[in-house]
Amino acid sequence: MKVTAIIPDELVKETQSFSNAKNITEAMIIALNSYVSLEKLKAMGASINQQPMKFKYTAQEIRDINRQ
Repeated sequence: MKVTAIIPDELVKETQSFSNAKNITEAMIIALNSYVSLEKLKAMGASINQQPMKFKYTAQEIRDINRQ
């Protein structure tokens, strides 16, 4: 997709520097992928926080089972 965007030069240079991208397009792709991944992790964390996982055994019970 072609996009025209007004982005401060310093932000683009910094993004390229951190991402080690060869060009602006690659830097933007890396930055957007990172942003999307971070937001997905935040959503997953919120979901787990609302409905925490419940385990059948305690850590000690699992150790005991593994030692058998």
